[in-house]
Amino acid sequence: MTDLLKVLPLAVVMVAGPQMITAILLTTSTKPRQNSFAFVAGAVLATMVAPSIFYYVAKALKLKPSTKGSSSVTADWVLVVILIIAAIWAFRGREKAEPPKWMSTLQTEDPRGSFTLGLILFLVMPTDVMMTFTVGTYLASHGSPLWHTVGFLLLTAILIASPLLVLLLMGRHADTLMPRMRNWMNANSWLVSEAVIAFFLVMEIRTLVSA
Repeated sequence: MTDLLKVLPLAVVMVAGPQMITAILLTTSTKPRQNSFAFVAGAVLATMVAPSIFYYVAKALKLKPSTKGSSSVTADWVLVVILIIAAIWAFRGREKAEPPKWMSTLQTEDPRGSFTLGLILFLVMPTDVMMTFTVGTYLASHGSPLWHTVGFLLLTAILIASPLLVLLLMGRHADTLMPRMRNWMNANSWLVSEAVIAFFLVMEIRTLVSA
């Protein structure tokens, strides 16, 4: 159960950046509710599939956590390297104040396209790949069952659905709040990602030191 709680913070990194900005922009599209529900569905499906794949790959490779006197490359060392790469990636993207050009088409997006976008973003975005790899590999190597990804999945779903929830609860008042959320994410998503990655990285380094 401890491992289930340890991977929860990584859900924040999953949604930070273009993912959350896309979710916000879809709430102002021509079909805000349908598009937002479809986008969240795609994101949730991707977040279910990716960690499961990495989990079973880690099981097949028989990756194990670091143990005293072990000279082999263990899962903990692999995760430390991945987290460092993720931190560098987030830092390098800190000055991208403007969203990608493809986001300009979101206003006229349809539900099918929104679902596909959610699926693709959460499957191929480098930071998301690194986070789902970390979750799946960490749980597998520490002997935790696959269902321990449920907390990570639920928190990711709640976070990416937050713009939709704001829209449903606030209605027209969300028109003024959404641009503020978008601007805040543009300016601060990399800091949020760095903080969460650093937190998990410290835990992994402590595991290696004590092994």
